[in-house]
Amino acid sequence: MSDDEYQGKVALITGSGRGLGRAFGAALAARGAHVVLADVDGAAVVSAAAEFTARGGSATGTACDVSDEDGVAAMVGETVERHGGIDILVNNAGLHAADYYQPFTRLGLTKIRRLFDVNVMGVVICSLAAKEAMSGRDGATIVNISSSAAYANRNAYAVSKLAVRGLTMSFAREFADDGIRVNAIAPGLIFTDTIRAELPDTEVERALREQVLRREGTEQDIVEALLYLTSSKASFLTGETLRVTGGFGLSV
Repeated sequence: MSDDEYQGKVALITGSGRGLGRAFGAALAARGAHVVLADVDGAAVVSAAAEFTARGGSATGTACDVSDEDGVAAMVGETVERHGGIDILVNNAGLHAADYYQPFTRLGLTKIRRLFDVNVMGVVICSLAAKEAMSGRDGATIVNISSSAAYANRNAYAVSKLAVRGLTMSFAREFADDGIRVNAIAPGLIFTDTIRAELPDTEVERALREQVLRREGTEQDIVEALLYLTSSKASFLTGETLRVTGGFGLSV
């Protein structure tokens, strides 16, 4: 794939103030796409957009809560008004702190609602809001971020990411006639700054023991998966979830 493929494309990335979302934005901006960075932390995405622009890319940052229908509609509308449409949507925003990695019986209804509002309804709201702006555009694609936890299905967070896999398949069917491909990535344990701060050494060691490949997963591993799924090389791929886990939890 040539980097020229992204020239003139418009990419909207949620949860892009830090971690994987920020890394996705940096990669797409470096390849010539205009990147709209969206996050509840508006200052973080404005700062990231300024950094990408200083490097020669094109980016804007906007504060947005993906569970807020009106806010998402306004963000999509502004993107269309300024740039004519959306070619790539990355539904990356999600709650994944240790607070949410709990059984339903421990989490409590308030946190369960918030978890599903962001991790599940956020994908629904953003995808439906962007559908018209993506319809008929050459190479239009949505990438949702699930998790390897969706395959183990041990807690509330895992169930929310299992739902993302289901949404990926449903939207792939529903959006196909509009020329929009919809896929997902299920990362394993990826060592972002947030993860390093949250996970005790014992949990890191346990996760590495369960992988087939005994090295730490990096943001770049997931960025490469995103670049593949958003490229013409994946033009016959839709409704799939690509596991990037170092072999964690291999199953049939």
